[in-house]
Amino acid sequence: MKKYIAELFGTFVLVFIGCGTVVFSAPYVGNVGIALAFGLALMAMAYAVGPVSGAHVNPAVTLGVLTAGRMSFKDALFYIIFQFVGATIGAYAIYAIAKGHLTGFNMSVVGLGQNGYGLGYASGYNIYSAALFEFIATFIFVKVILKATECDLKIAGVVIGLTLTVIHILGLQITGVSVNPARSFGPAVLVQGVALQQLWLFMVAPTLGGILAGIMSRCCCCCCQCKEETKKEAPVAQQKSVEVKKSSTSHAKRTPAARRQASTRRTK
Repeated sequence: MKKYIAELFGTFVLVFIGCGTVVFSAPYVGNVGIALAFGLALMAMAYAVGPVSGAHVNPAVTLGVLTAGRMSFKDALFYIIFQFVGATIGAYAIYAIAKGHLTGFNMSVVGLGQNGYGLGYASGYNIYSAALFEFIATFIFVKVILKATECDLKIAGVVIGLTLTVIHILGLQITGVSVNPARSFGPAVLVQGVALQQLWLFMVAPTLGGILAGIMSRCCCCCCQCKEETKKEAPVAQQKSVEVKKSSTSHAKRTPAARRQASTRRTK
């Protein structure tokens, strides 16, 4: 249960800090500041809850890890449930703070950092551009995570956080960057309207990208394991070959009398 709570908390922090920066600080920090908020929040969670749950804080990552064969279906299911709960609580926490603004807060205008596409959102990219970006970006993101955590790297959290940062720098003007169905779900269910209508894309595209990354990682791991086993078997085979040669040489070097004596012993 502890790891599920860790996933809830990690996803809550990601949404609260990342989407909260969009709501409260976007005019002051710009797109780079927003990108850093998401990346640094994830980096912090990688070290805060990573030792407990692995700090997926993202259903697409969990599905990638599941597909790569690194976790059970039961754990993956509960990870995803708690991630969605954490994201929803994070979005509600932003709303609870924002509505206390003395001049008022119009959620339908300001929003809660929800994702979207089309005219009236960011730079106005169509559904195909949005879907393609989310799919490719999630694939890259999950592939980096799977590779960085493969060997238990101490700097894996830094690598993963920086990857999310550069993905946000690239895609904030396209979709606001999801690469995380839970991150999109939390704000959308509170904002409703168009955000909720477009939510399906941010559920489907990142999910497919994460699953593909897991499949490819599994194939690559199998190939690497085969190569390692081949390398390990080669020296053993060479050693046996050398031993056979030494045995043959020593037998050849024996005198005829020694060979006859050895043959007599075997007969007895």
